[in-house]
Amino acid sequence: MNANRFAHFLAIDWSGAKGERQKGIALALAHGDGGAPVLIEHFWGRADVLAILRDELPEDTLVGLDLGIGLPFADCGAYFPGLPDTPPDAPALWDLIDKIAADEDHLGANSFVAHPDLRPFFRDGMDTGARFGCDGAAHGRGRFRVTEHAQAAMGCKPYSNFNLVGAAQVGKSSLTGMRMLHHLRGHLPVWPVDPLPPRGSVVVEIYTSLAAREAGRSAAKAKMRSYEDLNAALAALGSPGVAGEGPIDDHSSDALLTAAWLRAVAHDDARWTPVGLTPEIAATEGWTFGAL
Repeated sequence: MNANRFAHFLAIDWSGAKGERQKGIALALAHGDGGAPVLIEHFWGRADVLAILRDELPEDTLVGLDLGIGLPFADCGAYFPGLPDTPPDAPALWDLIDKIAADEDHLGANSFVAHPDLRPFFRDGMDTGARFGCDGAAHGRGRFRVTEHAQAAMGCKPYSNFNLVGAAQVGKSSLTGMRMLHHLRGHLPVWPVDPLPPRGSVVVEIYTSLAAREAGRSAAKAKMRSYEDLNAALAALGSPGVAGEGPIDDHSSDALLTAAWLRAVAHDDARWTPVGLTPEIAATEGWTFGAL
């Protein structure tokens, strides 16, 4: 990987919340030529982000999306084992989610989870579906992708994308994000579902806790809620700090730190060739950039 392959690094803290706009979405941009990462101030909606990724990205941007780009597949040999039309790969999964949720505004995906054939695979509200586990196994924390096992080995605590319950769950974000990825087909490659192109922009999945861990923060203290903590973490990555003092919301701090982290590590070939990433896993489950 050429160290100068990307000129810009955009980190997006995503949200699966209902509504036209979400307080949990934050975008931050770091330039390849250095300087502090910059928060792109706006009250974002998912459709706004889709428009930027389709039509307004700076040249040669590495885009990090804080969401799961796939569902578990390898553990059971299918996303939805037993269903006759279970999708064979990630793009087909994205297409299915978008088709079922086509009548929902703002890239919502609630109707996908509510579909009678699919609901048994999810934990939602007070309901833990009978297929939340795999092959009749105890439900536990649900099914995990191979990359999420790699995250856990690095000291993180991932959540199953089939889990839609709790403040730390990422299932709703991931499903809405997969609708967006479907609308980006033909416009922007998504690694590793798509091969890394020799030039141009590309999307990767990120997990902001991985960036925080590499900036010297523990998994229990991955969230930074002050400018002082954020700037200490940025300094640990070799990045200039951002202006400000006192409190900062963790969505903004996650995006700012992860943009700087992407810039710091994107040239590392090991990030693009993790152990465990096979062609089959790439096509079905995807991978979290930085999970080794």
